[in-house]
Parts: sequence; C-alpha cells; structure tokens
Amino acid sequence: MMPSLFLALFLPCAGMSVVFIIYMCLLWYAARHLPDITSPVKPATGSGLSAAELDNLPKTVGKELGLATECSVCLDDIEAEQPVRVVPGCNHGFHLQCADTWLKRNPVCPVCRNKLEPGFFQPSEINPC
Repeated sequence: MMPSLFLALFLPCAGMSVVFIIYMCLLWYAARHLPDITSPVKPATGSGLSAAELDNLPKTVGKELGLATECSVCLDDIEAEQPVRVVPGCNHGFHLQCADTWLKRNPVCPVCRNKLEPGFFQPSEINPC
C-alpha cells in the first residue's frame, strides 16, 4: 500500500519536473541560436510631415464629417464642435491633435494607408492656395 501511494505522488511530480526542464532547455536554445526577432520587420520609411506641411492640410469641425464620427487613431468619438483634420485624397477625418501626431511620424492615412505625396503641398496654378 505504501509503495503504491509513493509512486502515485512521486511519478506525476517527477514527470512535470522533466517537462519543465526540457521547456527551459528549449527556451535557452532558442535565445542563443535563433536570430534576433526584436528588430522591426518593416524598416521605418523616414520621417513624416513637417509643421508647414501639416498647416496645408484641410481642417474642419466634427459635424461636417457626416457619418464618420470616430477617430481611427484614438478610437474616441468626434464631437460636433471639435477641430478635425481631413486627409486629402481619401477624405478620412481625425481629431486635429491625433492626426497631427500620426502624420508627424507617418506620411500616410491611418485608415487606408494612402500616401501623402510631396506634390500636394506645392500650390498649383489651377487651384491656388
């Protein structure tokens, strides 16, 4: 009776200890031999927009956006009287501060990834700014 009780308690503990030791060895091996995965998969494309370029982007208020009343950057609702930045080309709207923070780092629309081309910021002869 006593040896069977001892085996019933000892074998599961010994088995779990072996599994834990194998797991720790695999983690150690992976940390030593696998390439560094902390580097970004996609390298940064460069800086975003300058303050002068941000000033050239259209601004409006929340009530003029229509049905799109959620800022895709902060995921908060856009109130009717809040200032809104509109991305030209795709006409997606965001809180002014959210859009400026995003566009200073990434020159693309946060929703559709439409790239803001440098030609947009130069005044044209057809529609002078």
